[in-house]
Amino acid sequence: MTDLIATSKLIAVVGTGVSGLSAARFLQRNHQRFALFDTRAEPPNRQLIAEQFADVHCEFGHWDAELLASADEIIVSPGIATTIDALAPARDAGVPIVGDIEVFVRHARAPIVAITGSNGKSTVTTLVGEMAKAAGLEVAVGGNLGTPALDLLDDAVELYVLELSSFQLETVSKLGAQVACILNISPDHMDRYSGMPAYHAAKQRVYFGARNVVVNRQDPLTRPPLADDVALSSFGGAADFKNIGTIEQQGELYLSADLKPLIPVSELKIKGQHNIANAQAALAIGRAAGLPMADMLAALREFTGLAHRCEWVGQVQGVDYINDSKGTNVGATLAAINGMAPATGKLVVLLGGVAKDRDFSSLIPALNANAKAVILYGQDADVIATSLGDKVDTIVRAQGLQDAVGAAARVATAGDAVLLSPACASFDEFNNYSERGDAFRRYAQEAAHA
Repeated sequence: MTDLIATSKLIAVVGTGVSGLSAARFLQRNHQRFALFDTRAEPPNRQLIAEQFADVHCEFGHWDAELLASADEIIVSPGIATTIDALAPARDAGVPIVGDIEVFVRHARAPIVAITGSNGKSTVTTLVGEMAKAAGLEVAVGGNLGTPALDLLDDAVELYVLELSSFQLETVSKLGAQVACILNISPDHMDRYSGMPAYHAAKQRVYFGARNVVVNRQDPLTRPPLADDVALSSFGGAADFKNIGTIEQQGELYLSADLKPLIPVSELKIKGQHNIANAQAALAIGRAAGLPMADMLAALREFTGLAHRCEWVGQVQGVDYINDSKGTNVGATLAAINGMAPATGKLVVLLGGVAKDRDFSSLIPALNANAKAVILYGQDADVIATSLGDKVDTIVRAQGLQDAVGAAARVATAGDAVLLSPACASFDEFNNYSERGDAFRRYAQEAAHA
């Protein structure tokens, strides 16, 4: 990548988490003057900052408003809303406020595939990346998933596949993706947004400047207002002319393209209705990006899915334990409950943690159809209990996740499955969803020796 020309301009990087530090590394590589800001007096990466950015001016906790307002540009981390009071002086001074994705777009020289949605985006992003690798491309995969976007920049890359969150999209002015897709939209991050219209508007920014748009036929909220020169394709549900879907032949369900069968669903290593949708989405996105179908199908046959996303972690006394710790909102949990119900028994569903959504009532029909019991645990168990009311037959209360797994083991019998899909964030008990999922796996193993 060609270095930027060093200037006397000052760039303010606000937030010193994963995205903020990747922005700092990018600016440092390109000899750009910058300062680091964080709302926390003791940010968790302070030692790393001291080691890697020893000569960089840093302000933690309390900020010099005049200095921030004098910056030529502010790169704000996605976890920090641009509306916070600490940024008001800079906003009033007209300082441009962007995110790492906006900076990435300025410097990326290869086409971008941009994927967002309330649920499934990590699985689909990873799968599209595997399809591109199978096609022989030098591909870089990241963004909201794994490697931050600015750390991916490399002139050798032939295709970027990015997972993008609504927070990242808020500060994007024109993404200009070769292919852009919203997989689905259901309520999420309602603690940040004023309501669904604001959340929907943030997601729709993924389509700004896109040349190919892929939408979900089963979710009208994924459709954008389109310009005449934008190509539209779709996925979702039954077979559709010139699009990706499913079709039944001789009693077997196939993924299909243009009404033609491609691969039996039974051959997929990823299971569940939601993963059929994920596979459809990846095929539709890959085809819009020009990937050969044969290479995409080869990658799809080998894809085993991602950890913490409806991941089978073991069987104890005939009971399967399924780790969907990444199910941090109601929409994701609803998909897991409907998609992972065992063939012979019932689910025992673990819900709990820090509620981002306040209404869990949409889970009631799926729970009544597929679950023999619901185990509620964690900080906002009462919130969930109030939302479910008396409309779910068996609700068991537990203290923390370990207690919840123990309670589930006592309720479940052979043929059942214990599903951790909390519909909540993990921060009451764990640092992140992956730590929670690892703990669930460990507790499930302990149940085998109880």
